[in-house]
Amino acid sequence: MPSSKVKAYELQSKSKNDLTKQLNELKTELLSLRVQKILGGSASKLTRINIVRKSIARVLTVMNQKQRQNLREFYKNKKFLPLDLRPKKTRAIRRRLTKREESLKTLKQKKKDIHFPIRKYAVKA
Repeated sequence: MPSSKVKAYELQSKSKNDLTKQLNELKTELLSLRVQKILGGSASKLTRINIVRKSIARVLTVMNQKQRQNLREFYKNKKFLPLDLRPKKTRAIRRRLTKREESLKTLKQKKKDIHFPIRKYAVKA
């Protein structure tokens, strides 16, 4: 059972199997600490509960980060991204027309531009 708090940068280099193994170890340790709390364990054991809980959170966070990174790599050159990987921004910005859609002209406007060009006037000096 790990005696000190888990460091996130150490977890980054571990594989998924190692992380799940460590997660299970931490969970069993937390279980035993909670049993000792009920049985009236020492104060040092009770303070350890908080450290173990935070360590579990760190392991889960690193696992989720790795999973999201792998998904980003997988969807890198695909046409569509899953919703949770798209940029959040604001609802209004997401619904706004794209730059290309804004620049497009209707057929009527194109014809109008061709048949009635803007008149150019030369100013006499």
